Amino acid sequence: MSQFRFSRLPDIGDRIRVSFEFFPPKTDEMEARLWETVTRLQPLSPSFISVTYGAGGSTRERTARTVARILGETSLAPAAHLTCIDATRGEVDEVIREFAVMGVKRFVALRGDPASGVGAIYRPHPGGYSNAAELVAALGRAGDFDISVSAYPEKHPESSDFATDIDMLKRKVDNGATRAITQFFFDNDLYERYVERVRRAGIYIPIVPGILPIHNFKQVTNFASRCGAYMPAWLAERFAGLDDDPQTHALVAAAVAAEQVLDLVERGVGDFHFYTLNRADLAFAICHMIGIRTPLQEQATRVAAA
Repeated sequence: MSQFRFSRLPDIGDRIRVSFEFFPPKTDEMEARLWETVTRLQPLSPSFISVTYGAGGSTRERTARTVARILGETSLAPAAHLTCIDATRGEVDEVIREFAVMGVKRFVALRGDPASGVGAIYRPHPGGYSNAAELVAALGRAGDFDISVSAYPEKHPESSDFATDIDMLKRKVDNGATRAITQFFFDNDLYERYVERVRRAGIYIPIVPGILPIHNFKQVTNFASRCGAYMPAWLAERFAGLDDDPQTHALVAAAVAAEQVLDLVERGVGDFHFYTLNRADLAFAICHMIGIRTPLQEQATRVAAA
């Protein structure tokens, strides 16, 4: 498609549910920025927020600390990411127990990327879980958790074909997955066709679109090429000439993401997961544009309409 298509949709905010993804901070400065982001987005009442692992499980301890702080200092429902990378089954099971004792009821179960990054060859730990389906089964044995898993509208880069990719998703669902959150994408037709494939395969859990606000077009383009995500020509045209104009870049990024969400709402989608990159402004602006408001904003809207 050339670009997103949508009409004006009044009063849709109460029909949309959002969740946000954060990554654990590596420095004091990054921790301060993360908590500024959490504080700004909390009044939007997300369904949950997720906290990632680094490649190879490299931020496992920081993920736990971040989740503990969210539980202790906010009213938000955190979902802890969990991967199979570089850990035995016993070690992973112990992490699950630690999170459960902490009060975590939600997990995002992923195979995970190798420590050398996206695109590197994945080799299961000889004593560990081989894939996300096995990880979901382990979570199911450990407790009654809400379990999100990944889905790939353009198929996982390592999958030989869509049938193989969707078979893995079905295994995750059969083992207890509650919902699937997609890899980011910028062509809604691809998402819609993927959902149709998934439904034909007998998979009926929610397939939640993963939305990536474009903070830096060049960086996102490079990441998309490694992940196998299609970048439409019209999207490049929107950001052309804005490399040295961050303010306009941010305005365009918010508009593009809001257009994508509104187009998906027209197609019947009601849940959205935002990859925030620990930055609040774009996610907050997009939510405002699609009708997700804080209580103060809602009050101001009612006053203005009176």
